[in-house]
Amino acid sequence: MSQSDRNGLTYSDAGVDIDAGNLLVEKIKPAVRSTRRPGADGEIGGFGGLFDLKAAGFTDPVLVAANDGVGTKLKIAIDANIHDTVGIDLVAMCVNDLVVQGAEPLFFLDYFATAKLDPDQGAAIVEGIAEGCRQSGCALIGGETAEMPGMYSRGDYDLAGFAVGAAERGKLLPAGDLAEGDVILGLGSSGVHSNGFSLVRKIVELSGLAWEAPAPFAEGVSLGAALLTPTRIYVKPLLKTIRETGAIKALAHITGGGFPENIPRVLPKHLAAEIDLASIKPPAVFSWLSKTGGVARNEMLRTFNCGVGMIVVVAAADAARVADALAAEGETVFTLGRMVAREDGAPGTIYTGELAL
Repeated sequence: MSQSDRNGLTYSDAGVDIDAGNLLVEKIKPAVRSTRRPGADGEIGGFGGLFDLKAAGFTDPVLVAANDGVGTKLKIAIDANIHDTVGIDLVAMCVNDLVVQGAEPLFFLDYFATAKLDPDQGAAIVEGIAEGCRQSGCALIGGETAEMPGMYSRGDYDLAGFAVGAAERGKLLPAGDLAEGDVILGLGSSGVHSNGFSLVRKIVELSGLAWEAPAPFAEGVSLGAALLTPTRIYVKPLLKTIRETGAIKALAHITGGGFPENIPRVLPKHLAAEIDLASIKPPAVFSWLSKTGGVARNEMLRTFNCGVGMIVVVAAADAARVADALAAEGETVFTLGRMVAREDGAPGTIYTGELAL
């Protein structure tokens, strides 16, 4: 054996295991294949993922792109050692942003970075990503796994997601005919979704509860598992309702910033959303967070979705049929408010009633 063979460093000595990366790719191939759809073959391994817009049925499409992460909800997944749901959150946060513009999600790519690659943990994460893609009808056509010792603490990882959708030209939302008197429908959330988790973690710390302790607000599950309930994906019910009714004027995904930040993003400057807080039935997790952390109502509304994951704006005459169509697709739908005139400089969201926390 030569001197260089005895003393030479390897990539593995530096903390990066190429074999573990290859093993992960093999483990996730069935999950990736399960996301096949017209336009994508559901195979990975090339230098770039391919998508055929014509095969997907589009004639004159406009592409819409979105990217996002899961935020510090990942810390709960890591600390509770539950990794099979955060991938759903990753997809949800991207594809829900696409559908609010009237776009059908077509394909998704992920970025997974960690200190030390555990192929089983990585496969659980990608299984969740594939589940999110199946729920939203988009293909997982590629991704990147980065083993980065020195950048992350042992056991830590981060996720980022990138989604591309399409809508036929002239079919994008919001429509230009929003008007006073339009009705705002709310779609129920599955819980905290993927925003405000730095505050959630602070409240859990104040409570003194461990992640494996029984959840005070959900029967039969641990606190960690309950807080990791994945973000609801609204894509298929909304796309079906958009196409069948032609009546949806605007949509807003209620993420970080809650009502006051997200609703005005889809409104013209002369209109405000008047929200009846009494119409909302917040999931029990929000009452627990508010009471345990002493979080004031307005802080809850600007940090969390408080039980409303998506808002839908329709003409008053169309409200009942749109609500019925969404309910038929499994959504929890309720009348949340209406569009009113907005004075110069006035906020885009106005509240009436009290939130039942």
